[in-house]
Amino acid sequence: MMSEKKNKKNSIANCKVCGNCYTLEGSKSAPKLSACARCGLEFYCSRDCQRVHWKANHKQHCIAKADRAPQHQKPREASEGADSDAADTEQMCVICQDQLADAPACTLPCTHAFHSACVEDLRKFGVQQVCPLCRDPLPPGLEKVFEEATLHYIVVHKLVERADASWSALPASAQRHLDAAIAGWRTAADEGHVKAQYYTGLMLDGGRGVVQSDVEAVKWYTKAADQGNAGAQYNLGLMFEGGRGLTQSEEKAFHWFKKAADQRHDYAQYVVGEIFREGRGVTQSDVEAFQWYKLAADQGNAQAQHYLGVMLQNGRGVTRSDAEAVRWYSKAADQGNPDSQCNLGLMFERGHSVAQSDVEAAQWYSKAADQGHVVAQCKLGGMYERGSGVTQSNEEAVRLWRKAAGHGHPGAQTYLGLMFERGHGVAQSDVEAAQWYNKAADQGNAQAQYKLGFMFQKGRGVTQSDFEAVRLWRKAADQGHVVAQCSLGLMFREGRGVAQSYKEAVRWYSKAADQGDAVAQYYLGLLLEGGCGMA
Repeated sequence: MMSEKKNKKNSIANCKVCGNCYTLEGSKSAPKLSACARCGLEFYCSRDCQRVHWKANHKQHCIAKADRAPQHQKPREASEGADSDAADTEQMCVICQDQLADAPACTLPCTHAFHSACVEDLRKFGVQQVCPLCRDPLPPGLEKVFEEATLHYIVVHKLVERADASWSALPASAQRHLDAAIAGWRTAADEGHVKAQYYTGLMLDGGRGVVQSDVEAVKWYTKAADQGNAGAQYNLGLMFEGGRGLTQSEEKAFHWFKKAADQRHDYAQYVVGEIFREGRGVTQSDVEAFQWYKLAADQGNAQAQHYLGVMLQNGRGVTRSDAEAVRWYSKAADQGNPDSQCNLGLMFERGHSVAQSDVEAAQWYSKAADQGHVVAQCKLGGMYERGSGVTQSNEEAVRLWRKAAGHGHPGAQTYLGLMFERGHGVAQSDVEAAQWYNKAADQGNAQAQYKLGFMFQKGRGVTQSDFEAVRLWRKAADQGHVVAQCSLGLMFREGRGVAQSYKEAVRWYSKAADQGDAVAQYYLGLLLEGGCGMA
């Protein structure tokens, strides 16, 4: 009898009851209860009951097992007795009592897992910076990890910016900073920090401190882009556009450029404008192009400001306005855009919507030329040769034309040929003249084709050849070069380098005469008066 009473007493003592609905363990509705993973003192028949009880009052009274123990125990040891009861709660965030799978989660060094946002909330709300389960200190927050990594990177970036080091050859101390930056960003990126994911992609893209990898860069850009990072979206667009690390796709490139542009990313807005202007993968539209350029230009994007000026000057997608073109060229030029600086020079030289000024034109050409702008170098060379807006100097003209000609500018190559032919600013040399004319003629420059033909016809700097002269003059004449047309008339009239033909002579003299060439008009009159070429 005493034994029965004792067993009954033990049975009552060991009876488990749901802390929320008071259902007894072993009943039909609750065959087995699960213990609170934190304190192990309360039991629940379902996760819903646990969540309700936690939010009602258990949160205030829940004390971790480690805090009740006389000495600190490791999480695995402290939970040994409750392993079976807590099995169902291991996939739950004990801070918010929701499933870990419901939101991005992180695992602390102590091996306990929580929702990342919940851990960040613990830091923000100023509670003790320890794991809610085992009381181990929390590791630094993602934001802190990201900030510390960025500070390491800034140290290296400033060294390179000052030219005290290069990315390919960093001193040991700088390399340690870079390694720390990469490691910190990667740690934060693995936990879902969007900026860290973007910067990790940048480092892999550029091969800074890591082995360059387009594939890995795309992976991290994609993670950040999916979280809405505009920079990552723009760079992912560039990767699709160039087919780097993935299959090239104009459609997908536009998709990501547009997403970034919709977030006011100015470079993305400019690129979307370019895509519409060129009709790459979309229906060509100057109107759409102008609108996107305007959005980027309003944010100070110099390249967009330049193209806005171009569209206004040419009346593409908007009413033509030289005055507005000048305004936008000025904005871009003030930021150092060489294309706009050159175009401003043209506007001042021609007096389009500004007071004509060779001095202003030369100043803007000079700014662009100093940045290596070949058209500006060629135009400025012309101003020095004429003495327009600057002190006349054939030597300075030759110097500038050499720069532009060295970059393949056919106009500058032709001007250099003229200077060598005449001995202006350089020692006279028909051979040098013919060589420069030839370079420009090969690029289709009509004046160079005519001049080189002249050199062949006279045998200056080259072996005399009427046949070559005719071939080159025909190329220039087909482009409307009036003197070449008149010269062809002469060659056909006299049968030099071609079979003699008054009919062909009349045809070419007529073309030149229609453009007002007096010599062609005179010889055409003589032929027609004599009845030549009329058949």
